[in-house]
Amino acid sequence: MNLFNLIENIDYEILQGSIQREIKYITIDSRNVRKNTLFVCIEGLTVDGHIFIENAIKSGAVAILVQKDITNIPKDITIIKVNNTRNALSYIASNFYNNPVNKCELIGVTGTNGKTSSTYFMESILKENNKNVGIIGTIDTRINGEKVEIDFATSTTPDSIELQHILNYMVEKNVDNVIMEVSSHALELHKVDGFSFKTSIFTNLTQDHLDLHVTMENYKKAKGKLFAMSQNSIINIDDPAGDYMISCAKGNVITYSIEKESDLQAYNINYSNKGVSFCININNNEEKMFIPIPGKFSLYNALGVIAASLSLGVDIEIIKLGLSKLKGVPGRIQNIENNKGISVIVDYAHTPDSLENIIKTVKEFTKGKVITIFGCGGDRDKGKRSIMGKIAGTFSDICIITSDNPRTEEPENILNEIEEGIKNINENYVKIIDRRDAIEYGIKKASEGDSIIIAGKGHEDYQIFKKETIYFDDCIVAKEILAMEEENK
Repeated sequence: MNLFNLIENIDYEILQGSIQREIKYITIDSRNVRKNTLFVCIEGLTVDGHIFIENAIKSGAVAILVQKDITNIPKDITIIKVNNTRNALSYIASNFYNNPVNKCELIGVTGTNGKTSSTYFMESILKENNKNVGIIGTIDTRINGEKVEIDFATSTTPDSIELQHILNYMVEKNVDNVIMEVSSHALELHKVDGFSFKTSIFTNLTQDHLDLHVTMENYKKAKGKLFAMSQNSIINIDDPAGDYMISCAKGNVITYSIEKESDLQAYNINYSNKGVSFCININNNEEKMFIPIPGKFSLYNALGVIAASLSLGVDIEIIKLGLSKLKGVPGRIQNIENNKGISVIVDYAHTPDSLENIIKTVKEFTKGKVITIFGCGGDRDKGKRSIMGKIAGTFSDICIITSDNPRTEEPENILNEIEEGIKNINENYVKIIDRRDAIEYGIKKASEGDSIIIAGKGHEDYQIFKKETIYFDDCIVAKEILAMEEENK
């Protein structure tokens, strides 16, 4: 594509060279530069892409996008300067792939917890409505339930070039609706600048990602950006941040709740280990609903997607049917079957709020003890470690503190910081650095009627350490240990 067309719709200054030249590739990584590449210099959180300009030119870059003044660049190289290269990249990548965001209906989901589950719930409803549905999220990228083999580096929302590549692929496959998890990182780092969402859902806001945002106020403001680019904003008004999200909305607003009065409030609620039944009022008609996934948090996710589906014109009977067919979400309150008479549940809960939610939910159907196995990620928000320790100690009978993804930190130090929140709350806890040993200890400790929660990693099948990343899947490890227990009877 011609560079002139790529930089359409952005403000720029030409520092040198011609913008009438052909561009075959765009990248932010100098290692991926090939002949006729536009190299975009991103000022990252730890590394500044401007320092790799010379390497990029040697590898074949013919144009460089910068946000800083640079000198001593060969005259045959085009240099374009913008105020913010991240923001510009979002538009450039969209132009490179012929603006796929304009060719499908985008549905965004943001919040600390519940994003992935909400996309699964929404997918089930839209498939029941005979739509071709694409998902871009934490677990995978898929079309109509089939995984698409397009990998991306970040955990939730892909970077701009990857994101536009995926959206373009989905348009080529005739996808009608694309449901995206939109992280605070994506919003803060301009990955979705220039997007127009048909409908967006706000689930909740609790402490997380303060390693990037520093304060909860900044975190909240990042989330709020989504609703300024959405035609329909679906807001959880029970959450303290709900009013702020409403103030950010530029289009139609639909509120949902359990506690407060709202446009879509659940009542006659019955929680069980099989799921949640409840009623809502739609156009002065009482509608009885059921979701086959337990927990108050599941009800909140359901209310959000019901409201979103209604905003898209989906019939209430189709919504009911779509929700009734839910089969659960990988790594979200996922039950591991066994013959020991215990419940073993794997869940992605890795924030204070989500950990409290899963423990409270499991306690509702547990006759015996609740044993919680959990840790906290390294190189992430340290402030939540003692908080999560306090929550686990308060609501669990037995706690096993273990490693999550230690990354570059010493695992023992992370466990000690978690322990600060638990040691004065519940003396019935143990620290076991090795996660497999911790799971084995928990299973051996459990008796008939007890429940074990293995929290923090959910669908993830790896552990990240200082010098290596290893294969590790909580579900598979739990199954292996349970099988060995059965053999040793």
